[in-house]
Amino acid sequence: MPVYTLPELPYDYAALAPVISPEIIELHHDKHHAAYVKGANDTLEQLAEARDKETWGSINGLEKNLAFHLSGHILHSIYWHNMTGDGGGEPLEKDGVGELADAIAESFGSFAGFKAQLTKAAATTQGSGWGVLAYEPLSGRLIVEQVYDHQGNVGQGGTPILVFDAWEHAFYLQYRNQKVDFIDAMWAVVNWQDVARRYEAAKSRTDVLLLAP
Repeated sequence: MPVYTLPELPYDYAALAPVISPEIIELHHDKHHAAYVKGANDTLEQLAEARDKETWGSINGLEKNLAFHLSGHILHSIYWHNMTGDGGGEPLEKDGVGELADAIAESFGSFAGFKAQLTKAAATTQGSGWGVLAYEPLSGRLIVEQVYDHQGNVGQGGTPILVFDAWEHAFYLQYRNQKVDFIDAMWAVVNWQDVARRYEAAKSRTDVLLLAP
């Protein structure tokens, strides 16, 4: 029985046009995201077989595969809901996301400073990766992380609340090799209501990272 399943899109393939074309959304979700789900499930089965047979020669590769596919599944699941055809702009109190706006200003100095940092983090990933806004529970502040592939270069314990996919499959059919143009365009479809919900949920989880009893 599969442990992980591919979530349905919260909109149709054309909902994010012209920022992201329907063809990209279909391929990205139905092929690429689906492959990460399958990869995570397949790796769990292979790990179960390794335990049963006590054959540990491939353990390093299997653990890396699980982290890669599972992280890809999680980040993509957030990514789809982080976007909406009615999004964009910046989080404002009048739109009911004032606490998120205040947290961004406190953590980064201003929305403009935050936007510049996340844009650069996403656009300058070496090869494939993500730019991520995460809630960091030790400090109670927001941080930007630059994720290589799906799972590297992150602070342990942070909760992603806004993710920008900077893998070529997310934009190449439409933006060619202009990753920066794609990241700049992404700001027009950010769903701040979703980001604010994720921020509140992350903030409400107390004692999720215990460094001492």
